[in-house]
Amino acid sequence: MAIEFYSTKSKYGEFSNFAAFGFHIEDYWYPTSEHYFQAMKFEDTDYQQKIRETKSPMIAARLGRSRKVKIREDWEAVKVDVMRTAVRAKIQSHPELQDVLLGTGEAQIIEAAARDYFWGAGKDGSGQNWLGKILMEVRSELQAKITT
Repeated sequence: MAIEFYSTKSKYGEFSNFAAFGFHIEDYWYPTSEHYFQAMKFEDTDYQQKIRETKSPMIAARLGRSRKVKIREDWEAVKVDVMRTAVRAKIQSHPELQDVLLGTGEAQIIEAAARDYFWGAGKDGSGQNWLGKILMEVRSELQAKITT
């Protein structure tokens, strides 16, 4: 059985990076994991702050996709770890999310993003589904804590 998510308004929408589950990392507040992910693309601390403080994850994503500000040179090498940090912080900060994630059991978790073949499954299901993989990693970490 597979669990698919995409829209914040649908079942398992809590797993979306746009879902309003904020968290602190290094004394900074991020309203969503999208805010964190997009801010981390840049070394410019003023631009990071602009992304952190923007009202919506959609605007954070738009700012993060802009190339008017230079992105980190190592971005392609670190982006999966940045997402892993964001998802861990989000889940650890919200016990209700831990419950939802643990409630998925051993099911495969898939970000059903039709246009995203890296973070999601893509239109035809052939995508890499990195966001789903990270959620399953975090779920395994939570399961291991329970059994020890």
